[in-house]
Amino acid sequence: MEKHPTLEMYDYNVWANQTIIHRLKELPKDIYHKDIQSGFSSVAKVVTHIYVVENIWFDLIVGRTRNEAKASAAQLEPLLAIKDIEEMDALYRELTSKNKMVLASQIDKDPTVVLDHPTMGSLETSISGAIFHVVNHGSYHRGNIGTMLRQMDHTSVLQDYVAYLYNESK
Repeated sequence: MEKHPTLEMYDYNVWANQTIIHRLKELPKDIYHKDIQSGFSSVAKVVTHIYVVENIWFDLIVGRTRNEAKASAAQLEPLLAIKDIEEMDALYRELTSKNKMVLASQIDKDPTVVLDHPTMGSLETSISGAIFHVVNHGSYHRGNIGTMLRQMDHTSVLQDYVAYLYNESK
């Protein structure tokens, strides 16, 4: 049986996050929190941002309001800021497990999610649309991490969707 396209995209996102986290765990420990002149001031801040935003979107998917999701995120950020990459890896695995359960229970219904943005207004989208955003957002910021690693004379790792497909076909 073929996997639902939204579940496939989320699985790609999980794989890509784990791929970049695995690479970060291979590097010297100081790289993760090292100050760098880039879009974010450290790789840790990018990893935290990806995590927090994914958490916000899944809060919205399960029916929390934007204000509730943002309040939860505001509490998370300072706690995550001091974590090392091994701790973030464990947190990502927990988040992924929780999010997969949410998707498995909701995806066939693909209900509407109502977003209330302070400057853009209200928007209705499907869970599929929300997941597409989560994946696109994560891809963008994993690219930031790759750039930051190159600025610090380290290589990144291939995490494109086609790499995921090749990995899954083995």
